Amino acid sequence: MIFWRHRPVLGRKLTLCLLQVEIVEGCRLPVLRKNQEHEDEWPLAEILSVKEVSSRKLFYVHYIDFNKRLDEWVTGDRLDMKKLQFPKKEAKTPTKNGLPGSRPSSPEREVRKSLDLNLQTATAPSRGKTLPTPKRKVETVPLATQVPPATPVPSLPSSAEASQASVFPAVRETTTFKAREDHEPISSLTTNGTARRLIPPQPGRKRKANCGGTDEMIKVLQYNNPQSASVFLPPPEDSQDSSDGIPTAPRMTGSLVSDRSHDDIVTRMKNIECIELGRHRLKPWYFSPYPQELTALPILYLCEFCLKYLKSLKCLQRHLTKCNLRHPPGNEIYRKGTISFFEIDGRKNKTYSQNLCLLAKCFLDHKTLYYDTDPFLFYVMTEYDSKGFHIVGYFSKEKESTEDYNVACILTLPPYQRRGYGKLLIEFSYELSKVEGKTGTPEKPLSDLGLLSYRSYWSQTILEILMDLKPDNGERPQITINEISEITSVKKEDVISTLQYLNLINYYKGQYILTLSEDIVEGHERAMQKRHLRIDPKCLHFTPKDWSKRGKW
Repeated sequence: MIFWRHRPVLGRKLTLCLLQVEIVEGCRLPVLRKNQEHEDEWPLAEILSVKEVSSRKLFYVHYIDFNKRLDEWVTGDRLDMKKLQFPKKEAKTPTKNGLPGSRPSSPEREVRKSLDLNLQTATAPSRGKTLPTPKRKVETVPLATQVPPATPVPSLPSSAEASQASVFPAVRETTTFKAREDHEPISSLTTNGTARRLIPPQPGRKRKANCGGTDEMIKVLQYNNPQSASVFLPPPEDSQDSSDGIPTAPRMTGSLVSDRSHDDIVTRMKNIECIELGRHRLKPWYFSPYPQELTALPILYLCEFCLKYLKSLKCLQRHLTKCNLRHPPGNEIYRKGTISFFEIDGRKNKTYSQNLCLLAKCFLDHKTLYYDTDPFLFYVMTEYDSKGFHIVGYFSKEKESTEDYNVACILTLPPYQRRGYGKLLIEFSYELSKVEGKTGTPEKPLSDLGLLSYRSYWSQTILEILMDLKPDNGERPQITINEISEITSVKKEDVISTLQYLNLINYYKGQYILTLSEDIVEGHERAMQKRHLRIDPKCLHFTPKDWSKRGKW
């Protein structure tokens, strides 16, 4: 609350003296923080919670337009009180006759009601007996989910033709692309940057993107110099299906996608201060549903082998004398050097899988947590030393995925980030898909860091194939989008979206051309020189299982 006091001064002027300001939840104001260059900045932040520790108030702030992992507790001296914005009162729904939920009468409704009465009078039989007006039967209709307006993009040919123009701004030239008449224009973007067509839902029909599609021929034109090449994508004569190869909207109700409609003030705030895992201390980014009594501890201790959580260092030391594990439970299916991968069945090792999900939720905001881990497989990457196999990261996947997802959740623990382990996890997931004989894609939506990692991996993998193409008998080498997908096990839609993201597609003399510029080639070569960790398929010992033939997982 703000209290004002009028104080007379010389003449007739009055000044207002600010005595006391009480900051409540929902207030917005600039908050001092350090940016990446360690410079002071004052971004706008929202107060989510207020608490008092040792007679000093602390404020939990969320920086507007920043990721939630930057949320923190701050003291009052970091708040700019001059630009304080109080929360706006929510408009209450008006009631009629004191009954909540009833709609208030409006002039349009009154006019419509009078028109209905006049129509009934005009159409009533002109006999002596007046027929009673039949009561209207009220049917409950589920409300459709409101979709925000789609981002307009230029009309493109269908992705079955593999000749979509880039939806990103062109660097070299701007070209108008015309869509074929037998295909609908693409009118929105998915979260991973691919274009998708908005088709009204039809009852009783399940849409599934067909990755088979037609074989779109790509011709590599003659090299003007050793570091540049052009690729030609002519459209096919026929298209099998209007939805063939079109990336559909990301499944927001996926196996591990969180339902944001149930977010409350509790789940928006970090509840764990610090986690000790082996020789590392981790500062969580997001909320994780650990037991309530553990959230008040300054440090939460985890066994780095079984991931059991304990409340004190003495409890951890006592546990280590009893814990026989020195590696994750499950089968070791890959080992090269100090890197190993373990396959863990969520049904056979339920406790470990649940503890792994609790730890991962501290660093994943867009995924929810399921205590029913039976439908999932977990692939844990470890680093070996004399003390045992230490967890580096993991990814999970559904045993049976109807939408060709080969990753549900993927995480590299913060101490191992920016060291190439993320791409190693992604590469391993696609190696498993190659053994299974399938193409795969990660479950959407991806986090900001996950999207960067996947885009980088897709770009390097596809550019590696295109640059290795050599002319055959003096003719231009040819390859299809489907062949790229089969070689890499990257889903066809992700191949096309990567070409769009790299802005390689141009329109030249009636043809769609992929141009590899010298900058792209040099950047790719520099990136590959830094990428030391790679998966060796010879070290993989993995036999896929047909889960559809099993009555139980």
